[in-house]
Amino acid sequence: MDSSASTEPCDPLADPHALARDAARVIAERTGIGRHHIALVLGSGWGQAGELVGATLASVDNIDVPGFGAAAVAGHTGVIRSVAVGDTGKHALVYGTRTHFYEGRGVDAVVHGVRTARATGCETIVLTNGCGGLDPAWRPGTLVLIRDHINLTGATPLRGPTFVDLSDLYSSRLRALAHEVDPSLPEGVYVQFRGPQYETPAEVRMARTIGGDLVGMSTTLEAIAAREAGLQILGISLVTNPAAGISTTPLSHDEVLEAGRAAAPRASALLADIVRRIA
Repeated sequence: MDSSASTEPCDPLADPHALARDAARVIAERTGIGRHHIALVLGSGWGQAGELVGATLASVDNIDVPGFGAAAVAGHTGVIRSVAVGDTGKHALVYGTRTHFYEGRGVDAVVHGVRTARATGCETIVLTNGCGGLDPAWRPGTLVLIRDHINLTGATPLRGPTFVDLSDLYSSRLRALAHEVDPSLPEGVYVQFRGPQYETPAEVRMARTIGGDLVGMSTTLEAIAAREAGLQILGISLVTNPAAGISTTPLSHDEVLEAGRAAAPRASALLADIVRRIA
C-alpha cells in the first residue's frame, strides 16, 4: 500500500465502516488471527503497557493497514500488535498510537481504530491517555478511571439522526473489575479539548466549573464511536502533569513522556491485570 495515501483525510462521502472492514481483513491476514476479543488504545505514557498482557503473536505497521497512518506524536509507536491474553485463549488488538483530532485528518480517521477493532470481533475496548489533572492531590503518575466525559471538540463521529445513548458510557461493570484489581483507583470526568495547544488557565477553570477532573486531547470521540459500535468501554487516564493554572511550571510534552516513563511499571501491571480479568 502507498503509505502516503493512509495519511490523507478520510473521504467524507466514503463508508467508514467499509474501510474498517477492509482494515480488519488485512489485520487478520497479516497476523493469522481470525478474531480479536479486546482492543487497547495506548495513549501518551502508556507505550509499554501492552507488554505484560501476554505474548505478542504478530505485529503490523500502521501504514500497511487501510485507513491508518504513521504515529504523529513522540512517545507513540505506529504498530498494531496481536497479543495473547495470558492463558485465556483470547487475543488483544493493541494500538501503539491513535489519530488525534488536531492532526486534521477528520473525525472518521480519529475513530477508525475503534471501528476496526469492532470489525475484528472485539467486544471490549480500553482507551488510555495521558492528561492534565485538575485535582492538586493527583500527582504525576496517578492513574484515574474515567467515569464520564465532556466533549468540547464541537465534533462527533456520528452521522445523521444517529441518536446514541451515552448513559454509562464508561462501563460501570468494567470499572468495578478495575477496582477489584486496585481498590484505590480514583474516578473522574475527562474533558477533551481540540488541541494541539495546551489549555489556558481560564479554560482549566472552566473545565473544573462544569464538572471536569481531567483535561486532554483524545478519547471522547473514540468512546462515542465505540458505543455506536456496541463495544464495552473502559477508560483509564494517566495524570502526567497538573493542568495549567494548577501547575507552577510551564507545560511540555517532555514532561508528559517523563511522567509516563516513571509510571510505566505500575500502569503496565495494572492494565495487564485488568485486561486478563475482563477476558
